[in-house]
Amino acid sequence: MSTGTLYVVATPLGNLEDITARALRVLGEVDRVAAEDTRHSGRLLRHFGIKTPLVSYYDDVEERRAPALVQELLAGRSIALLSDAGTPGISDPGYALVRAAVAAGVRVVPVPGPCAVAAALSVSGLPTDRFVFEGFLPAKASRRRRRLEEIAAEPRTLVFYEAPHRVAAALADMHALLGDRPACALRELTKLHETVVRGTLAELSARAGDLERGEVTLVVGGAPATAVEIPADLDAEIESLRGEGLRTKEIAERLAVKYGLSRHEVYQRALR
Repeated sequence: MSTGTLYVVATPLGNLEDITARALRVLGEVDRVAAEDTRHSGRLLRHFGIKTPLVSYYDDVEERRAPALVQELLAGRSIALLSDAGTPGISDPGYALVRAAVAAGVRVVPVPGPCAVAAALSVSGLPTDRFVFEGFLPAKASRRRRRLEEIAAEPRTLVFYEAPHRVAAALADMHALLGDRPACALRELTKLHETVVRGTLAELSARAGDLERGEVTLVVGGAPATAVEIPADLDAEIESLRGEGLRTKEIAERLAVKYGLSRHEVYQRALR
């Protein structure tokens, strides 16, 4: 008997018009829908006249419910995985089931669509060619600040999800630990009260009260590039190491670590 298929189905963040025709077809054809919240997903399915049976699949039951769902897949039944909004597995339940299905040799198929990370980046006005998604910062203040300190030097654009009751504290900590960088806060994406606030972290922190209802996505500029001073005796060290028989690549690696320089920069200097 051939196995079933696990479909990872993205659903609207808020505006129901964002659901894809393919997602609707898959939801109507599968044998079961594994949903983060059956009440929430039930309303979505009823809106589109879909009567597929639902089973709950939320954080607290994810690990223990995954094996039973995999057994259904191995028996030839197909399942659609849904989170409350957006793409399953992106700071939502889904990873454990996908991992178990892959390990069991079950076909896993993405049905792409809405994702708050992509939506926020696309309108943030910040660089989108390279970015880092951090998900939710730790709720405890000390751990949140420690994590911000760890990523303070990250040059890529940073994307966070944040709970509305913690957004003021998160923005204040970002301003204190990352500096006054350009940022964008997006609340209730695609919904009736969608709010987009752009400015510096200081400006966003001052307006945190406007963001304390609904889901919030924060996009923050990466660490600004800082000029690294070239040591005056770098050329002499290059010649000294060359005299010891080191290859140009080895010289570049050693001196880049010693002085905090780019390996490429030292390599090109050694070639010159």
